Amino acid sequence: MLYFNENYRYLFMDFGYIRNNLLEVKQKIKSACVNSKRDINDVKLIAVSKTFPSEAISASCDFGQIDFGENKVQEMVKKNEDLAGKNINWHLIGHLQTNKVKYIVPFVHLIHSVDSIKLAEKINSEALKIGRIIDCMIQVNTSNEEQKSGCEPSETISIVKEISGFANVRIKGLMTIGKIMMDENDEDELKEVRRNFTLLRDIFHEVDSLKIDNIEMKYLSMGMTADFDIAIEEGANMLRIGSAVFGHRNYQKV
Repeated sequence: MLYFNENYRYLFMDFGYIRNNLLEVKQKIKSACVNSKRDINDVKLIAVSKTFPSEAISASCDFGQIDFGENKVQEMVKKNEDLAGKNINWHLIGHLQTNKVKYIVPFVHLIHSVDSIKLAEKINSEALKIGRIIDCMIQVNTSNEEQKSGCEPSETISIVKEISGFANVRIKGLMTIGKIMMDENDEDELKEVRRNFTLLRDIFHEVDSLKIDNIEMKYLSMGMTADFDIAIEEGANMLRIGSAVFGHRNYQKV
């Protein structure tokens, strides 16, 4: 586990617990897939490593995890530098400001949080400068919560069509965050989360049916620690799981 002194620096690190957590999470994913009659090999786990140190990510790599999610550009850039020798796919899952795009374009594997044409234009222009094509997903605010990023569900298709003309951006799917639950055992809240995921799945299939050039609807990214079983039932093939892998976060500076 992690231990801190008064300056919140890591005094001792024992990341063996991550291996057990990964095994437990993968077993739960497998069980959810079995219950939904799905192949576990079709579901990709993104370990959300935000606020955790590079050493925790390095240990996770040693245990076979490759895909990691970060929500802050500065933190992801630093970790990419720290772990340059590791085989890592970096996923930007948080809100991305246009003025920070240039810092991640050289190495990011997949941007989950494109929610406007303006942002896609910036990614396209920065990618063009270095000759990369950046894989992205459109974030959709299916829960209609004001504090969340994401485009309106009704805007998704028009945004996808517009971005399809960008040579250095390739849309690979859709992402959403289910409604924030106050009580994870509340039936009404669980039903609302399911509706959020069902809506994204329906939009995903609608976009896919249009067969738009330069658009590959490959990933349906939804489901986190508290609701990934529902997400799997509703068709998710990419899960963003953090605390179940790394433990509870300390959001103070480390």
